[in-house]
Amino acid sequence: MKDIDKKLIETISRYTASGIEQQVDYEKFYLYSLITHSTAIEGSTVTEVENQLLFDEGIAAKGRSLVEQMMNVDLKNAYLFGFEWAKTSKSYTVNFLCELAAKVMRRTGSEYSTMGGNFDSSNGELRRCNVSAGIGGRSYMAFQKVPQATADFCQWLNDALVSVDRNNMATCYRLSFEAHFRLVTIHPWVDGNGRTTRLLMNIIQRQLGLIPSIVTKDAKGEYIQALIDSREQEDSTIIQDIMLAQHITNLESRILQYQQSINDTVNSESDTVNDTATRLITLIKAHPEYTYDEYAKALNIGRATVARHIKKLNGTIIKRIGSDKDGHWEFIKEQ
Repeated sequence: MKDIDKKLIETISRYTASGIEQQVDYEKFYLYSLITHSTAIEGSTVTEVENQLLFDEGIAAKGRSLVEQMMNVDLKNAYLFGFEWAKTSKSYTVNFLCELAAKVMRRTGSEYSTMGGNFDSSNGELRRCNVSAGIGGRSYMAFQKVPQATADFCQWLNDALVSVDRNNMATCYRLSFEAHFRLVTIHPWVDGNGRTTRLLMNIIQRQLGLIPSIVTKDAKGEYIQALIDSREQEDSTIIQDIMLAQHITNLESRILQYQQSINDTVNSESDTVNDTATRLITLIKAHPEYTYDEYAKALNIGRATVARHIKKLNGTIIKRIGSDKDGHWEFIKEQ
């Protein structure tokens, strides 16, 4: 076992023991991180807080393009679909992958008329034209070979999932990274390949009982270069090792952030919080049914500030009862 594989196992053990996953709405906020970073790699500038407001309350972010926001909404729906599918015992097929791509590209896809034929990326249809990796980049597989290559990929993945040792966490992660690399190298679609193949990677991880890995926007350059190096050197362990290292870094960062948020939010001796949070807590006590806008107006602060503080308080000080639109807040312990 490589040293990085051992470090991964140690980091996940600490992550699990930290209590992060026991926070209220942990899975929802983790999902929002997956979505925000995946779209950011493709050029979206929408933040996690903005996505939270968009997804939970239908409030669009000011200064963000409609395409960016549609991209994020589509990817959220694709993730919800994919993670539900992961609970089944169905085999991977070309039709399923195209259905996944259709959900990713639903509102931002286009119709194409090419020498190879007409196709619609919003329907997840396989490309019928050749594409390259940017200006001056290497060309991907000829479009005529894509259908069979994608079918062969599905056969390989189904066989690999049957034979993989599910007790070997590092091996399972490597399988998911390998699947991502193989499919993005085929490049089955004219657009949305990155988002769709990272989603596939996360679906596989869910199937194998793993914490989904996030390719962060800050690691974009290293990630893309590793994909290029793996293709050119015909050595997929390059991208596997990079993605393992990035996953370790992300989990360690989340452990530290979680510990700091507890220390910042609740004083270990007096359970006091900073001034803004204290005022917000007092208001939540008086009006647990208020919306973010009402809290912001009452405290004369920005809505984003309210959302940021509630995100820190949620799961440690307060918890949500009922839906985001019609529910209310309750305190986990007396303040």
